[in-house]
Amino acid sequence: MFRSIARQVAPLMLLLPGASVCLFGGCNGVDVVIAELDASPPPSFALSDAGPDVIDAGLTEYCPSSECPSPWTTCPTSRFACDVNLFTDENNCGQCGRACPGSAPGDGTFQCVEGTCVMACGKAPSNLDCDGIPDNGCESKSTTNDNCGACGVKCVDPAKPCINTAEGFRCGCPDGKILCPLPDGSPMCVDPSRDDANCGGCGNTCDPAGDGSALPPHTYYGCRDGKCGKRKCEISFPSNYMDCDGDIDLPSSNGCESSNSSPDSCGACGNACGPDQQCQGNEVGTFFCACPEGETYCGDICLDIDGHSFCLTGKCTDIASDRENCGACKHACPQSLATTPLTVATCTFGTCGTECVQGRADCNGNPADECEVDTNSDPRNCGGCGVVCDAVAGQACVGGRCVVEPCTLPQDDGGIK
Repeated sequence: MFRSIARQVAPLMLLLPGASVCLFGGCNGVDVVIAELDASPPPSFALSDAGPDVIDAGLTEYCPSSECPSPWTTCPTSRFACDVNLFTDENNCGQCGRACPGSAPGDGTFQCVEGTCVMACGKAPSNLDCDGIPDNGCESKSTTNDNCGACGVKCVDPAKPCINTAEGFRCGCPDGKILCPLPDGSPMCVDPSRDDANCGGCGNTCDPAGDGSALPPHTYYGCRDGKCGKRKCEISFPSNYMDCDGDIDLPSSNGCESSNSSPDSCGACGNACGPDQQCQGNEVGTFFCACPEGETYCGDICLDIDGHSFCLTGKCTDIASDRENCGACKHACPQSLATTPLTVATCTFGTCGTECVQGRADCNGNPADECEVDTNSDPRNCGGCGVVCDAVAGQACVGGRCVVEPCTLPQDDGGIK
């Protein structure tokens, strides 16, 4: 069962809660029939028993619009209405026809940011724009004592020059490390408490044979606590050894008994892999238990040593969707499948193919012109093939959606027709 309510409105869309339908013919003020299904709890609008008034649901009706919402506009070069974003378009930055420069001296590039052409320099180590003058580009080096890593960061202490560390460029070494020269003379921060070549100070190299006494398996004499002659675990290829039982200094020590590529101590002491996992190297060569359920391990530089098979580097991946490992490890989908910039190679259910890039679509099914439709701006295919905006009202398509605005409603005398 359903009941109908008819009113004189100027409709495009009447947003109603629950299961309801709004039927209309345009935005010129027509009779609209709202078919409302009976449901529990009752709808928020109904005919009043006390009089002819209809309860106001407080909803806003929207009609097709030809107006471009900011920052979109129509330029002389536009193919469709409202297809230029003045905030991001490098050929129309802030206004139609204002193009940003392509590049600047010192690896500088320009981008349109909120309608302004802004110059950006490359990531450190690189040049910097410290004077704020775009004409001379990125004029300063990020590796100098005057601008160490960033403009205005000055290294004034000769003992703490601008150096490149794991944390980036900085003045001097982090706490606990000292600055020592490499064989080529370049500076490097080292930890004197454990660096075998700079034990307790620069240039103090430890003898791995120590005093010549016998060593437990997989150990050598090196630097610990800033002193040479201490037993340490071998750092070897393809895997390192670890002292997991903590007896390395005891006379009866079994040495460094565990390998970090072992499934019993994978990457760290006590990290045991599950029954369906193997200890493998990740993309940066750190060992981990591979792989989570539903993923396949694809490895590089794989070895078999004394019956122990493992790979030094690799990754866990879903071969059903990975374009580099589609259907099987190392089976990459060729980029040649994507014959234009409007298409990309894909891997779907382990099979290589192509698809249109975001905002494009193949609406005519003709492979010759591939993804011929701009679904972000085409009012005949707005957001998808066949999604048509109101051509009579000149309705624009922006970002894959037909533009609407609140309708201008005629005066309502409150009567029911």
